Amino acid sequence: MYLPSHFEETRAPVLHELIRAHPLGVLVGLTSSGLVANHIPFEVEPDPAPFGTLRGHLARANPFWRECAPDPEALAIFRGPDAYISPAWYPTKRDTGKVVPTWNYVVVHAHGPVRFIEDRAWLRQFVEQLTNRHEAGRREPWRITDAPPDYIDKQLGAIVGIEIPITRLVGKWKIGQNRPLEDRAGVVEGLLQEGGDAAGAMARLVRGSPTA
Repeated sequence: MYLPSHFEETRAPVLHELIRAHPLGVLVGLTSSGLVANHIPFEVEPDPAPFGTLRGHLARANPFWRECAPDPEALAIFRGPDAYISPAWYPTKRDTGKVVPTWNYVVVHAHGPVRFIEDRAWLRQFVEQLTNRHEAGRREPWRITDAPPDYIDKQLGAIVGIEIPITRLVGKWKIGQNRPLEDRAGVVEGLLQEGGDAAGAMARLVRGSPTA
């Protein structure tokens, strides 16, 4: 990933928080068929330091886990808020006209060796943790114990666990840090006027960045 220094985010807690807020990652790995990508919800743990560990699961029927190259290295990609940025929002447009559109976005790339896990106890603990997190706060949260034990056991047999100790964690916060302060304020105003959740999320990021 092309990463100018002014867009780089290196703080592991910040990168982990984006993964927790946007847990559906794209898992990319090399198989006998070439590069393959799968869309998987992940959990991230801070240990071992400094980058932590990703955990997830695949359908057993998915050939990815059987066809991975020996000692497979994987890349998991997590995308946060993004938004089109109109040059009409830049006050400097009036001064020089030398402005062009761009796209603001936030992404995290996590690299590491992937391990596939068939142990039922591991799978049950992971599925329970994943479910409890996403059911938390609901009026009637579903729990794994709500389903018949034999049914859960059958479902666990249909998946394979994934564990990736992260060896490299890269964050890119492309939120206009290279623009003058007045242009950034214009972007915030333009996004808020445009409305919508995505525009609002990006406006908060641009407004809250260190040099804004």
